[in-house]
Amino acid sequence: MTGLFLGFVIGFLIWFVLRYVLGGFYTVDQNERAVKTVFGRAERLSGAGDIAFAEFLNPEERDRYNYPQLRVIQPGGPYFKWPWEKIYKVSIATQTINMAQDLESPSANNNGQILEAVTKDHLNVGLKGQIRYRVSEQNLYAFLFGVKSPIIHVMGYFVSILRERIANFEAPASSKAVNSAQPTDAALVTGVSINDLRKNLRDLNEHMDRECISSPARYGIILDASLITEIDPPADVEGALAAINTAHNHVSSEISLAQAGADQKLVQSKRAVEIETLKAQAEVEPLKALATQLHELKRSGGDEALRTYIRNVRLRLYKQARSVIMEVQQ
Repeated sequence: MTGLFLGFVIGFLIWFVLRYVLGGFYTVDQNERAVKTVFGRAERLSGAGDIAFAEFLNPEERDRYNYPQLRVIQPGGPYFKWPWEKIYKVSIATQTINMAQDLESPSANNNGQILEAVTKDHLNVGLKGQIRYRVSEQNLYAFLFGVKSPIIHVMGYFVSILRERIANFEAPASSKAVNSAQPTDAALVTGVSINDLRKNLRDLNEHMDRECISSPARYGIILDASLITEIDPPADVEGALAAINTAHNHVSSEISLAQAGADQKLVQSKRAVEIETLKAQAEVEPLKALATQLHELKRSGGDEALRTYIRNVRLRLYKQARSVIMEVQQ
C-alpha cells in the first residue's frame, strides 16, 4: 500500500514537472508580441501616462476607452511562466481583408464579394475593395480584453462610416472660377453622384483613413489603408450612366475643339497685328531718318541749303518722270 502511494506521488511529480515546469517555457516569434496574465489579471506598466492614441478621441470617448498600458513581452526567449500565469500571443503583421467580408455571417454581402451602399440619388451601389490592418502594440489591452471580437467591431465601424460618406458624398468644388462667357462644363450640371464617386475615389479613400484614425484607441487595431477599387451601379442604371458619360464626353470634346479653334484664331490675330505693326514701323523709320537729316541740313546750312536740297530732289524726280504737268501762273 505504501509503495502504491509512493508510486502515485512520484508519478504526480513527474507529470507536474513535465506539464508545468518544462511546459512553462515559451518563446515569442519575431512578428508576435505577448502579454502575461497572473490569476487572470494582465501585467500593467506602473506610472504609465495617457492612453495610447488619446489625441484622436473626444473627451467623452477618452473616459470610455481609457485602457491601461500593459507590459509587452518582446520577441525572443525562452521565457518561463508559472501554472497560474497565462500567455496571450498576438501577431502584429499587416493583414488584408475584403471590406465586404462579414465575419459573423459569411453569406452576407453576396458571400463577401460586394458591399452595398446607398448614394444621395437613392441608388444602391456595389463597393469592392480591401482593408489593410495590424494590431497596435501600444494598445494590446483593447485588442485582447476590451472587446470580444475587435476585428468585427472595426469592420462594422468602417462600414458604417463608409456608408454614411457614400450617402452624403458631394464632388469637391472646382478651384478654378468658371468664366460666364464660356460654355458650362458638363460635369458641373450632370449631378450624378455615382460619377462623382468614381472620379473622387482617392478623396474617398483619404477620408476613410482620416475617419478611422481613432480605431487603435477604440479597438487596438490600426487601419494602415483602405483601398476602394470599384463602385458598380445597379444594372438598370448602368445604361443610363453610360449614355450620360457618352454625352458628357461628346460635350467636353466639342468644348475642347471650340476652345482650340478660338485659341488658334487669337494667335493668328495677334500675329497679324504684330506683322502690320512691324510694317508700319518699317515705313516710319525712313521718314524719321529723313526728318533728322533735313533738320541737321537746315541747322548747318540754313534755309538756302534746304532750298538747294529740294531743288536737287526735284531735278532727280523730273529726270525719272516721262511727262511733267506744271501750273502756269498768269
